[in-house]
Amino acid sequence: MVSFGVDRLLAEPGLARRLAGRRVALLAHPASVRPDLTHSLDALAALPGLDLAAAFGPQHGLRGDKQDNMVESVDYRDPERGLPVFSLYGPVRRPTPEMLATFDVLLVDLQDLGCRIYTFLTTLRYVLEAAAATGKAVWVLDRPNPAGRPVEGLALRPGWESFVGAGRLPMRHGLTLGEAGHWFVRELGLAVEYEVVAMQGWAPEAAPGYGWPLGERSWVNPSPNAASLAMARAYAGTVMLEGTTLSEGRGTTRPLEILGAPGLDAAALLATMQRLAPAWLAGCRLRPCWFEPTFHKHAGQLCAGLQIHVDDGAYRHAAFRPWRLVALAFKALRTLRPDYPLWRDFPYEYERDRLAIDLINGSPLLREWVDDPAAGPADLDALAARDESAWRTETEPLRLYR
Repeated sequence: MVSFGVDRLLAEPGLARRLAGRRVALLAHPASVRPDLTHSLDALAALPGLDLAAAFGPQHGLRGDKQDNMVESVDYRDPERGLPVFSLYGPVRRPTPEMLATFDVLLVDLQDLGCRIYTFLTTLRYVLEAAAATGKAVWVLDRPNPAGRPVEGLALRPGWESFVGAGRLPMRHGLTLGEAGHWFVRELGLAVEYEVVAMQGWAPEAAPGYGWPLGERSWVNPSPNAASLAMARAYAGTVMLEGTTLSEGRGTTRPLEILGAPGLDAAALLATMQRLAPAWLAGCRLRPCWFEPTFHKHAGQLCAGLQIHVDDGAYRHAAFRPWRLVALAFKALRTLRPDYPLWRDFPYEYERDRLAIDLINGSPLLREWVDDPAAGPADLDALAARDESAWRTETEPLRLYR
């Protein structure tokens, strides 16, 4: 059985005693639950001797009620306990001095997805920086990386930091949130009291979950469109669809597991992908499909596209490379329809002067590769492989789970 960080904090008196006499705040969301699905806020509030003083919510809110990007949460007071609940995705995305004044130790209990663009990672960086500046402590109550240990994608280039780009990580970074916190502390040179309450029994290479304890823990959406383990596995690729005119399946029951658009020839797209780089399609099944989003892009229009299936016997964890797969879909579409209006120009996570696809990838390199008729899969592979290899070497000493 796997014990998450919050499980250990509640079960081991020695850990809880170290919080005695200190005001504690909790940064959490709907997936911050115990094995019996009790929320961490409720469990910690019932812990004798713990001075729970405040709570914080990241993007989508403590309650997970906000559906889309740039839909903000407000501060409020918890009706049961009278605690202030502060939003780190509202008028501010970094904790203010008034927020910091409410606690001595911030417990971070967030289920992450192991992808650079997932904004809980950026929020962790911001609270670490604020804690270092004000003498506060940060403890991460660690949880699994459901995408496991594989590393994939281009590293973010200098100058491309944003709320969806916390630092020079590759798209799929292979770390837990606690391990990523160690990287931020080292990378940024932070003098902060930082601690990880590590999991016990987590085996990220073990089938069938490869990072998620299937059969042991229920899946609770950490954000409204993170609806399944399959989504978490595909997300490092399908999130790039947010920077395009293609639907990523928002407004359907399979968000971020599908791609498509009205008038798309899914069979031709798949055939072109297979011709250009068949190895990039390994480890999953791709199924041509039809769908009609009820909201978001192409709402009410019939879309043709592909669904990525990673939940049956064909799934091969080490071979599946979602970032390359979706990049290949872009390249195939550009090959079939050179004038297709692929890149979506719109405000993305409060950025209005840079294309969303470039913010998502941490540089223009992916977009430029797609749009260059002379560039082939080997060119992108060479760029990404260097970044991936360097990242594995750099972060190997930070891994807490072997």
